[in-house]
Amino acid sequence: MTATAASGAGAPAPRLAIAGAAVMVAAIVLLPLGRLSEAAVLAGIVLTATLLLRDGWRPLRAPAVVLLVALFAAYALPAWLSVIDAVEPRRSAISALADLRFLPFALMAVLLLRERTALYWRVLGASAVVVGLWALDAWVQGLTGVGLAGSLEGDRVSGVFGDGNLKLGPVLAVLSPILLDEARRRLGRVAFALVWLLLAVAILLAGARAGWIMYALVTLVMLWRVAVRPAHFVAWLVASLVAGTAVGLAAYRISPLFEERVERTLALGGGTRATIDHALAGRLPIWETAARMALAHPWNGVGIRGFRYAYPAHAAPGDPWVSADGREGAMHPHHLVLEVAAETGAFGLGLWLAGLLVAIRSWWLASRAARDRAFAPGLALLAMTFPLNTHFAFYSSFWGLLFWWLLAIWCAGLSERPKDGG
Repeated sequence: MTATAASGAGAPAPRLAIAGAAVMVAAIVLLPLGRLSEAAVLAGIVLTATLLLRDGWRPLRAPAVVLLVALFAAYALPAWLSVIDAVEPRRSAISALADLRFLPFALMAVLLLRERTALYWRVLGASAVVVGLWALDAWVQGLTGVGLAGSLEGDRVSGVFGDGNLKLGPVLAVLSPILLDEARRRLGRVAFALVWLLLAVAILLAGARAGWIMYALVTLVMLWRVAVRPAHFVAWLVASLVAGTAVGLAAYRISPLFEERVERTLALGGGTRATIDHALAGRLPIWETAARMALAHPWNGVGIRGFRYAYPAHAAPGDPWVSADGREGAMHPHHLVLEVAAETGAFGLGLWLAGLLVAIRSWWLASRAARDRAFAPGLALLAMTFPLNTHFAFYSSFWGLLFWWLLAIWCAGLSERPKDGG
């Protein structure tokens, strides 16, 4: 078959495929720049429209596309159901409508990358370079006080996100599997170990304990992937614990912020409500209020992005998160399960669980080659949604975009190629 015939048989034209790959990398590059990242989403929507105008609806029958649409339904349907009797129906409706943009954006990646393995790996490789540069910038900022985003004015390394947007730690931790797996795959175990250390120091200095938990989970799974054999896994695990302890002790002595974070975490052992709330950075009242909110609105919640408006009605007397005028409270529940339960209710929890089961089944039935391609974004998603942690809001623009970027890459990677079954 000629190259022309192959490209006419449903595979996207090379120019469009390269454009789609560039858009996916640009989405990560622009992520720290706030609303500018929406330019990548818009470009993805335009590319999807171009593909559908060229090829019609036939490409949408591909299993990877069906998987993506099913997962999106598990995300979007709870949002729409929550609008029905939301506490702030206009805000919830606008948010639900805005979330629809993630579907054509993610479709673009699946349609353009699902049959192009080499281009798929290039997207992951370029994204890994971006993550590595962010980690290096965090080192430079930690050592000199100046980074790509300017001078460090706060008490936490903020990197490319800046002092007013302290998301570096969790974002680096979530995206760390992409850099770690690229280092392992292309350069070997020594490079993997050096990259692991590079990321570990950057994430520790960023000061977000959510990022520490995510990175610990990523480390555990990546060590199993690197070691293969149980005995090697134990050796790598011991080595990582020794290295991690050394880095932690150094950071404890050098950084007052890190020392404070460790001591605050150790307060969990105090056992009293005050010490537990202190260890959780004051989030205990938020979680308790979210639970009461979910019980008071059991079926479809208070509406996505309506948490802050419903908060005062369900908060305990003297809750420190209620605003002075009593009209608003905490921005979001800081926990995935509580966010879904409070804002979308039992319908939302059921649909998210259904989406999880669909994703697990798809992974289970995939070939070894497909799993290998989808491993890094899959581990990133696992770290991002790990329930024993705190989270950003999944129905927000920032975290929602990163979530759907990863899901799009994962679905594209999990798509079977003809040679996968050989």
